[in-house]
Amino acid sequence: MRQMTALGRGIEDKSFAIIDAEVGAHDFPDAEWQVVRRVIHATADFEFRTLMRLSSDAIASGVRALRAGCPLVVDVKMIAVGLNEQRLASYGCQVHSFISDEDVIATAKANNSTRAIESMRKAHANGVLDGAIVAIGNAPTALLEVLRLVREEGARPALVIGVPVGFVSAAESKDALIASEGVPFIAASGRKGGSPIAVAIVHALLLLSAQGEGTS
Repeated sequence: MRQMTALGRGIEDKSFAIIDAEVGAHDFPDAEWQVVRRVIHATADFEFRTLMRLSSDAIASGVRALRAGCPLVVDVKMIAVGLNEQRLASYGCQVHSFISDEDVIATAKANNSTRAIESMRKAHANGVLDGAIVAIGNAPTALLEVLRLVREEGARPALVIGVPVGFVSAAESKDALIASEGVPFIAASGRKGGSPIAVAIVHALLLLSAQGEGTS
């Protein structure tokens, strides 16, 4: 599943060693640290050490879902483009992005909603939200809608990765995710986030899955 050359792997390993040395002691269990460290690696931003929040069941839920061939529902196509198709295909996982669908755009305009909201509603209506890993890196309204679907319509995603970036409702949407009950989550508190972080988290989960983490 690893596609790197020996040189590329060596550079990545050196980067991780630098991160480990600069961070020093921390309280993250090993599997959680692999997720947080990959976020730091993707951003060169050590503040994520203090921003990342993971529910106690996040790693196990995400790994089990991947190994079962779960859908991945993303808020923007940038995440889909960044994901490793070969690794996902090895488990039978498919990525779903509805935000650019014509019916989603039309419904958002008619309802004075957002495409992000309507894309999550379509995911739920199409039956791909239950058991899915939902990765949101751009649109706080998508994250808030997923939480509403969980709360009011019984949606049951396996894991919600909530890392939308921005100034309007971004921090608030992630606070709502962290405070939610019964939803396994990985979140970055505050304003920082973005699609590359969502991609990094999914890739960390794929590597943990390959190592057999969370399967017992």
